[in-house]
Amino acid sequence: MKGVILAGGTGSRLYPLTKVTNKHLLPVYDRPMIYYPLQTLLSAGIEEIMIVSGRGHAGHFLELLGSGEEWGARFTYQIQEKAGGIAQALGLAERWVDKEDMTVILGDNIFQDNVKYDVERFVSGAKIFLKEVPDAFRFGVAELKDTKVVSIEEKPPEPKSRYAVTGLYTYDSSVFDIIRTIRPSGRGELEITDVNNAYVEKDEMSYRILDGFWTDAGTFDTLIRAGVLIQKHGKDR
Repeated sequence: MKGVILAGGTGSRLYPLTKVTNKHLLPVYDRPMIYYPLQTLLSAGIEEIMIVSGRGHAGHFLELLGSGEEWGARFTYQIQEKAGGIAQALGLAERWVDKEDMTVILGDNIFQDNVKYDVERFVSGAKIFLKEVPDAFRFGVAELKDTKVVSIEEKPPEPKSRYAVTGLYTYDSSVFDIIRTIRPSGRGELEITDVNNAYVEKDEMSYRILDGFWTDAGTFDTLIRAGVLIQKHGKDR
């Protein structure tokens, strides 16, 4: 199992904090933001990790994280030349993944749960990680029926459930074939929701509902919220 951290994008919602640095290098309580998704992968037993970032700040990630030796891991770096969506960024990892399974995490997502059990028992297809939230309309929303995911809707005005799809996914290598078949959305990006729905349509999607806290840190409000959660639950890290 390999790990991929997607840490590209312009961070426009956090401007001017992101004027001279990448969003994922901003502090969340006492650590750079990217440390948290990195620790999620390491705690799951994943030691080969690729960090995908945009142009301009790639050297900052290398300076901060190095080769991975300090972490007991091996890090590889990839550049996303221009923003094209989460699925497009993941597609850049195809040659490096080399037909292995992978766990993918968004660089601004912070999780309390340990997913080692899920990673170790993954066989094929895809697995998403859900969290029950009061404002599901802000996220991709999974509709569940008879212990199966039957659909995923992106930011629906009337969600069919309260289960948000978090920024953590496990895929087999067929994900790259799927990425090649999807088309850009209305905002001109390759959407990860379309990738996930392709697995749903093939009946190859499983899920886990998370118990611990989950948040992104991509806006001013969620950046503060993430810091408060880490401060409160620091003993659990």
